Amino acid sequence: MKLDNLLIELLTEELPPKSQKQLGLAFAKSVKEFLVKHHLANETSEDSVFSTPRRIGIYLKDVKDEAANQNTSIKLMPASIGFDVSGKPTEALLKKLHGIGLDQKAVSLIIKKNESNNEVLYIDKDVEGAKLKDIIAECISSSLTRLPIKKMMSYQLSDGWTTVNFVRPAHGLIILHGANIIKTNVLGIESNRSTLGHRFESKKEVIEIQHADEYKEQMKAEGNVIVSFEERKTLIKNSLNDKATNLSNQLTPINDEDLLEEVTALVEYPNVLVGEFESKFLEVPQECLILTMKANQKYFPLIDKNNKLANQFLIVSNISPKNSTLIIQGNEKVIRPRLSDAEFFYTQDKKKPLKDYLSQLQHIVYHNKLGTQSERSERVKMIASLIVKNLNQSKLLDAVLLASDLSKADLSTNMVGEFPELQGIMGRYYALNEKISEEVAFAIEDHYKPRFSGDTLPRNPVGDIVAIADKIETLIGLFSIGEKPTGDKDPFALRRQVIGIIRILTEKNIGLNLNTTISDSIKATKLAESKDLNSFIYDRISNFFKDQGYAALDIEAVLAIDSGLISEIPKRLNAIKEFSQLPESKDLASANKRVGNILKKADFKSVLKIDPALLKDIAEVNLYKTLDLVDAEARKEYLANNYSSSLKLLCKLKNPIDQFFNDVMVNVEDESLKMNRLALLEKLYSAMNLVADLSKLSS
Repeated sequence: MKLDNLLIELLTEELPPKSQKQLGLAFAKSVKEFLVKHHLANETSEDSVFSTPRRIGIYLKDVKDEAANQNTSIKLMPASIGFDVSGKPTEALLKKLHGIGLDQKAVSLIIKKNESNNEVLYIDKDVEGAKLKDIIAECISSSLTRLPIKKMMSYQLSDGWTTVNFVRPAHGLIILHGANIIKTNVLGIESNRSTLGHRFESKKEVIEIQHADEYKEQMKAEGNVIVSFEERKTLIKNSLNDKATNLSNQLTPINDEDLLEEVTALVEYPNVLVGEFESKFLEVPQECLILTMKANQKYFPLIDKNNKLANQFLIVSNISPKNSTLIIQGNEKVIRPRLSDAEFFYTQDKKKPLKDYLSQLQHIVYHNKLGTQSERSERVKMIASLIVKNLNQSKLLDAVLLASDLSKADLSTNMVGEFPELQGIMGRYYALNEKISEEVAFAIEDHYKPRFSGDTLPRNPVGDIVAIADKIETLIGLFSIGEKPTGDKDPFALRRQVIGIIRILTEKNIGLNLNTTISDSIKATKLAESKDLNSFIYDRISNFFKDQGYAALDIEAVLAIDSGLISEIPKRLNAIKEFSQLPESKDLASANKRVGNILKKADFKSVLKIDPALLKDIAEVNLYKTLDLVDAEARKEYLANNYSSSLKLLCKLKNPIDQFFNDVMVNVEDESLKMNRLALLEKLYSAMNLVADLSKLSS
């Protein structure tokens, strides 16, 4: 057995930049898992992942050329097939044994195991250890088929007959175990030690890798290629910051991880350069210019200390000539028409007020079952007015109605037509341009917020209301036509809509009853009600607070009350957390569960009234008097949102409750006495479950 380091490199045409990193990681992971499974490598073996525009690969330390023999338990067949009624081996069993290199003598070594109430035959056998040279082709091929590729290319090999499938045509394959080539064929390519360097700046036409350990440094020195994705990414990031600092210590490149990774996937040896555009373009909203530079040209815009765009930008080039002037000029020449287009769109859009764009929304389909964006805007406006009413914020009504009305207007503009990512943002700019109040202008932009995890929330109450209305409309509309998430699929991001509502209501402490608002919204918009919507929202709320670190039982207890006041949930959860630390909490939770079970079994239809004259036993009299005082005090604290204080008051009930259950029989023959005691328990149950359903805390 020889132990050495393994190198695998697959040389290809340019790989898709947005998936290149994942392709490299997935390939390396699959290769390592395959070799570990065949006992040729260890899970702890150090590995390095390689991915560039034209290659993916792995360097794995301490790989064996041959694994030791393995004692393996081989599943044969069900016992009913392997042996006849007299217990003799069947022809099927003997044939199976022969197939694995054993004869009839091995029958005595067969073991019977019970699986799902059936006897199954197994036999232990020494299996020859896998040889690296024999399985490497299967290892690479299976790893390539498991890559996260949505669509494969089919292409013919040079023989003119053979067709293979891969994301891009492959041209080379290196497999080195130490200094030795492992000969095999994958994708029609014979493995060797040859590869290509940088497409334009390689020092050698063909690079011969002498040893697996030398690959990384040899590619850098001879091929002008940094094969590690993470190393290139770090180099680019540092170079961007250095260039910006050299220009001005007040300038920083825009922080965009997706852009950084995409650019890393486009170059093999990065060279960061500085470009410039005319300052007149800065009159265009900077979001437009930034998006143009990022999306179309993969440039890094520069931002000053006031978060304002500078008229300089950073280019990450894949070539490094002595004189970079032509590269810079070429990129500046390319960006100018793009910026001119943005300037033109902005100028043209401003010629009309936002309200003039509303008529065009009638021609933009939102969903074929839900109508146009115009119809959707009307529904959002209806819901927003309901929210204003429910919050008793009539002073905001005019601003909310205007913001709702104009919220989708920019969808008809030239700029948003070109850059859909700017919807809302351009609406704000155009609103401010025609002197509409900042309150409304910000609400137009912010009604989409939060758009993603960690995003900012709307900046003012008008934006809060319109944002909630927009998200409620999305939820009730799509659920009404059966467009609900299934499994991991959520094409309309409905989970995100619910999370957005939760964040706005809790972080802004908005006392909106979500249950009432959704019910009223369905009636007002005349959309079909979905029985699944409530449970969907409940699950999202539960998961949201689990992610915030709250205990599952506490969440279940609070949500069981279902008050609809989302803003109160964190306060209730914190109160329950405090309550659980009290020595009386477990007993009170158990007692609450017991009371609940008694009331369920009693199954009475209406609210019962306590008749003090029928309270005969000292224990029930004591419970009644204590409960009367505690209930009044606890409700007072509850109504003042002092949930923790409300729960702590319940501790006074522990002893009276214990005494009651020790001394009092509830289900007595005297019907009036029985109903009176049930009425007492009903009042007790109500008092104990104001903040949360305490029975959920009982283990």
